[in-house]
Amino acid sequence: MALDNKTVQDIARLARLSVSDQQAEKYRGELSNILDLVAQMEAVDTSDVEPMTHPFDATLRMRPDAVTESNQREEFQAAAPNAESGLYLVPKVID
Repeated sequence: MALDNKTVQDIARLARLSVSDQQAEKYRGELSNILDLVAQMEAVDTSDVEPMTHPFDATLRMRPDAVTESNQREEFQAAAPNAESGLYLVPKVID
């Protein structure tokens, strides 16, 4: 599909872009190529292709749900500037 410079300028205006005449000429060719590719894809017969609900229909490998780190809560609490009753205390930032 061949576009003219006026159509490119109209598209740029709708996208709130400022496009010079030289840029419009460049974009005219690029947009025409994109629209030609879309036309090629639309021409492909996909009637026998089952639609995918998700591109990753494959199942994921599962790993055992096992603890991999030891509990270091006491060490982290000791290193905190202010902690009490297992909670980190921070300054009030919203009144």
